Amino acid sequence: MDWEHITFAHPWYFALLLLLPLLAWWQFRVRKTANPALRLTTVSGIDPAKAGGRARLRPVLFVLRLVCLAALTIALARPQSSNTTENVDSEGIDIVLSMDVSGSMLAEDFRPNRIEAAKEQALKFIDQRPTDRIGLVVFAGESFTMCPITIDHNVLKNQVSQIKNGMITDGTSIGMGLATAVDRLRNAKGKSRVVILMTDGVNNTGIIDPSTALEIAKAFKVRIYTIGVGSMGQALMPQQTPFGIQKQMVPVEIDEPLLKRMASSTGGKYFRATGNRSLAGIYADIDKLEKTRIDITSFKHYAELFFPFALIAVLALTLEMVLRYTVFRSIT
Repeated sequence: MDWEHITFAHPWYFALLLLLPLLAWWQFRVRKTANPALRLTTVSGIDPAKAGGRARLRPVLFVLRLVCLAALTIALARPQSSNTTENVDSEGIDIVLSMDVSGSMLAEDFRPNRIEAAKEQALKFIDQRPTDRIGLVVFAGESFTMCPITIDHNVLKNQVSQIKNGMITDGTSIGMGLATAVDRLRNAKGKSRVVILMTDGVNNTGIIDPSTALEIAKAFKVRIYTIGVGSMGQALMPQQTPFGIQKQMVPVEIDEPLLKRMASSTGGKYFRATGNRSLAGIYADIDKLEKTRIDITSFKHYAELFFPFALIAVLALTLEMVLRYTVFRSIT
């Protein structure tokens, strides 16, 4: 039996087991003081030490009676084996992460820098959405799809880990980043389509204007969450100088009006991340806003196991009766 999954339908019957010690006490203590059926002048001829094997084995009858009562009690408690199965019905969301990989994402107002902090939080976000299909788009001066929307999150996370600056021509093409993300979602079958667009700059290049990309997103009913990445004021950033690459303080410029308009006009929300902790909180907020419906139906099956114990009780009682009236038959 798999005792880890055994339950009892009527466990209160186990209270009857408390009677077994009382029966044992009555058998071996009280009966010794009972009035004898036959009085003898001496018991030297029937000394227990000289008794035969059958006399010494007579307590077996009482042991069989106890076994019968114990097994019967367990049978009355109705042991059952339970087995639970679950049907999981999930209605996932289709999400595309559109991430800026321009040179300014190397700024060190995040630790170790903006792009690495963004990758870390994206990986955590993916782990929180096991039933959603998620894709990845990166953009700078142009954009491309690193991973189409997929439920294979291991492949997706591997692609996120490979994001780095210099993958594509430098610049900031927010319109291209959004248009490519929407294109990955236009044939999606999920209950809702979401783009999470992250950038730290102002649109300054690209063949698709951000306003045009926004109209495309609205036409395909794509909800956009935008994240502006960068501390307030200035940030330390690697810069190319005549003496090589040096770190300098440069102004943080984010087109917040554009990002707010993208979000509000599609039913999304704009967030400003000024550090690692705030970026983590933003992804947690988006996770709460875009909840996936998961229905879990449990089925519990029971198999009755009382029969073996009932059989033991019957066999013990039968064996006791046979021995009592044959091998251990008495004259009283």
